[in-house]
Amino acid sequence: MSVEAGATEGRSGVVENVVDPGIPGQASLQGGYAPGAQVLIRDELWLVRRCSATARDGWMLEVSGISPFVRDTDAVFYDRIDRVQELDPRKTELVADDSPNHRRARLFLEAMLRKTYLPQTEHGLALIGNFLMDDQIHQLRPAELALSMKNPQPRLLIADVVGLGKTLEIGVLLGELIRRGRGERILVVTPQHVLEQFQRELWTRFGIPLVRLDSTGIQRVQQEIPAGRNPFAYFKRVIISVDTLKSDVYVHHLEHTEWDAVVIDESHNLVNRGTKNNALARLLSRRTDALILASATPHNGDTTSFAELVRMLDEAAIADPNRYDVADLAHLYIRRTKTSREVREAIKDEKWRDRGPSKPIEVAATDKELAVLAELVTRWIPADPDTPSVSRHQLVPWRLFKSFLSSHKALLATIKTRLDTLSKADGDPAAVARGQLERAALLDLQALAMHIEDQDSAKGQALIGELRRMGIGPDSETRVVVFSESVPTLTWLAETVPAALGFDSGAIEDEKKPWLRFGGAVQVMHGEANTDEEQRKLVEQFGLRDDRVRILFTGDVASEGVNLHQQCHLLIHYDLPWSLIRIQQRNGRIDRYGQQEAPEFRAMVLTSDIPWRTDPETGQPRTLDDRLVGEKLLTREAHAHELKGSAEAVTCLYRAKDEEDRLTKDLIAGRTVEQSFEQSRTSGADFLADLMGQVGAVPERSDVARADVPTLFPSTADYFDEGLRQVCRPNPEDQLSLRREENGTIAFEPPRDLLYRLKALPKSYLDEQRIMPRKDEPARIRITFVKQLADKRLQVARETRKSQWPNVSYVTDIHPVLDWVTDKVLVEIGRHKAPVLAATVSSPTFLVQGIYSNALGKPTIVEWMAVSGLPGNPVIEKMTTEFLERVGVEPGMPGRATPGDQQGLTDLVPAAIGAAEHHLIGLEAEYREKIEATLAPYRQRVTEWRQLALFATARPREAELDRTADRLLRLAASLETASAPMLRLLAVLEPHTVGQGGAAR
Repeated sequence: MSVEAGATEGRSGVVENVVDPGIPGQASLQGGYAPGAQVLIRDELWLVRRCSATARDGWMLEVSGISPFVRDTDAVFYDRIDRVQELDPRKTELVADDSPNHRRARLFLEAMLRKTYLPQTEHGLALIGNFLMDDQIHQLRPAELALSMKNPQPRLLIADVVGLGKTLEIGVLLGELIRRGRGERILVVTPQHVLEQFQRELWTRFGIPLVRLDSTGIQRVQQEIPAGRNPFAYFKRVIISVDTLKSDVYVHHLEHTEWDAVVIDESHNLVNRGTKNNALARLLSRRTDALILASATPHNGDTTSFAELVRMLDEAAIADPNRYDVADLAHLYIRRTKTSREVREAIKDEKWRDRGPSKPIEVAATDKELAVLAELVTRWIPADPDTPSVSRHQLVPWRLFKSFLSSHKALLATIKTRLDTLSKADGDPAAVARGQLERAALLDLQALAMHIEDQDSAKGQALIGELRRMGIGPDSETRVVVFSESVPTLTWLAETVPAALGFDSGAIEDEKKPWLRFGGAVQVMHGEANTDEEQRKLVEQFGLRDDRVRILFTGDVASEGVNLHQQCHLLIHYDLPWSLIRIQQRNGRIDRYGQQEAPEFRAMVLTSDIPWRTDPETGQPRTLDDRLVGEKLLTREAHAHELKGSAEAVTCLYRAKDEEDRLTKDLIAGRTVEQSFEQSRTSGADFLADLMGQVGAVPERSDVARADVPTLFPSTADYFDEGLRQVCRPNPEDQLSLRREENGTIAFEPPRDLLYRLKALPKSYLDEQRIMPRKDEPARIRITFVKQLADKRLQVARETRKSQWPNVSYVTDIHPVLDWVTDKVLVEIGRHKAPVLAATVSSPTFLVQGIYSNALGKPTIVEWMAVSGLPGNPVIEKMTTEFLERVGVEPGMPGRATPGDQQGLTDLVPAAIGAAEHHLIGLEAEYREKIEATLAPYRQRVTEWRQLALFATARPREAELDRTADRLLRLAASLETASAPMLRLLAVLEPHTVGQGGAAR
């Protein structure tokens, strides 16, 4: 049964474990069919693109048509349903190559090299230098660790601190998985407000297209697939928000979907058992091979919560969730800070400017503000600790105090909320009486706050002055982001500050968003004012240079995962959160990789001269103002960043709310901020300190291991150019209306089968770039292989008010355009044929590909062999890049239209295949030892885990542990070589001058 491309959901269901060795079929024993192989199905020739084991229907083959009737058609077959015939390499037909310089044959060889997945014995990175990034060593390390086979599956927690480039690190790893055949089906799960940002990064920098299933994407999907069908069966690479994905509709589909790789961003939100987020993450971890979790704050300080996160990566990593050593988890996570040596040495100033100081702007409270503070000291937080507060709830006075430090508007809102609460309270007469006393005090405090007008706000006036000093105004392009925890504060600032700075204002047309009267120069972002889609658009606008926005007032909704650094290097904390983590997260919005200006930070600090309590350590009087907590935290965060690289190391608390709650309780108990920090460190989870600090030694190597993959072309661009000239004869200029610009841009009309591959991209992007055809004009795509041009276009995209998507797409080795060319080139030679090339060899040399596969159909061994010395004395040499250069297989080779001795060469084919097979069988034992050397430690870990878990559990669960251990051991076994070798004759090199019997003269 064949179906349309992408519809890989079926009654079979792709399985993750070892396939029953009794499955019949024409595959190479148990090893499946190698990608790039040509197979006959239903009397048509197909190219295997991917092969996966299923539970009931044998091997599932995803193929592309080669023979004329099915050319450009993608389909799926199951070898228990359809007869799949692999072609005997000994019967390969040799054909002449009359193309210029043997172009057809060289392209075919290169396409086979590119289409063949890297074996699991190859742990080096194959795509270094191939992406639109600077290839900083620290950004390549996660992929290196995940592919090191310290774990049978590529599973990793990327826990780098804010700003180091986790999205780039994820993109590198996904690219390497694709190159290994382990990234065909990808699911990326992110918070809603960073959905497009993440999608754009993966496309523009890595050439990985993802279907975006947000509200717009879902409407598009519903138009393209039948109602009720599984969208994940139609779209192989998807990005979706966690809130959308955890709905019952999608969870149902996920239970019937297998993935090659799942990425979950901000994964610290998944650890709480019993929540939908946790259930979703646990489900996905069971339905994927590779799992990539990303979080700058990967745990909350609770041992069992972090164990929950780790178990998603490796169930056998932790036996007792209450007691374990993070040193034993080094194969599952990687965490660096900006001060880590390798990061510090790798980052160049122009790519990430050194951070400027966090400067407090101290401003003295006005008389009306002093009256409020005096009232707080007198009745709510008395100077004498033995004097009771007017409120019987300990937290209420501190909430009032903290909200006033934000603004008088925030205080009024807090008072109103508390009055509403008291009005609904019931209880005994004594409680009601105490409530009436508090209500009277609240009304007095409310009256004082209501007397404060805009000009009476010391911080408000100081903010206007500081913005002027920064150069913010209607005639300036300078931008600033202003943070506040309070929605009333944000709204008030957005209404009053811009007018004071001279921004033109019109009539208020939207009562809920009065700041819009400034024509877009001022924006406000918080959960009450904006939907997820509006937040995404605001973030995008703030990153566009030509957009008119100059001031972004935002709450802490923007403190996680959002890039605000493209056009902004100034940040002001109008009020300071009582959390080092939150301050660090805010600062990380502009202090991140790619910041080209030194980021500057300011904090508005309200001061007063009203005495409060005596400092127990210094004996000096303290005042109830921003210097009590906020200013101290600002200084501490700056020191932590400089010395430790991470704020969590100061308190040993790992969630912003935990920090604030602990600090507030300590203040109520009479402790200072310094005493609170010391108490936190003493009682903190010390065993997790290494995880949250600068962990891991710098690797001994200063570089990253590279994969050894032969190539025939100097560059990917050369391969693409020659490929187009071969498949778009007589010339691509006419066939595709192709035009080349001097700067390196290539523009052409994409044919129908290429357009199909690009449909995963956002419709808005396809329409905007006019990639899809319209009624009045044909489709047009613009690509480039020049990094400098692509990077410039990416920067230019941020200078327009329309979009951050560049109008030129950078072509990587996994880009759909290059994949399309490769598939076209592969069918040029024809069914079961191999070209003959005239080369600088002394005797006929047969180029043979040999592959062993595991039970999952993925290659364990790939050998590229050059066989000569036939028939009597076969010599096997590795077909390396150096070998191909030495024998003259290169763009400038002379070529020959007709083989000198085609029949003689044909007679030697069986001997060449036999010699290659004998050689490959001889290598199998050596490779088996390499594979076993990587699997043995894992098997040992699983065995030890089972024993330890038996003793650690509170109740007997031996059967459950046995099932888990058995499944994990079967997973390890599935990675062993499980097939006979599959061989394919790729080409024959014939001496330039041929005499009798094919010998060179």
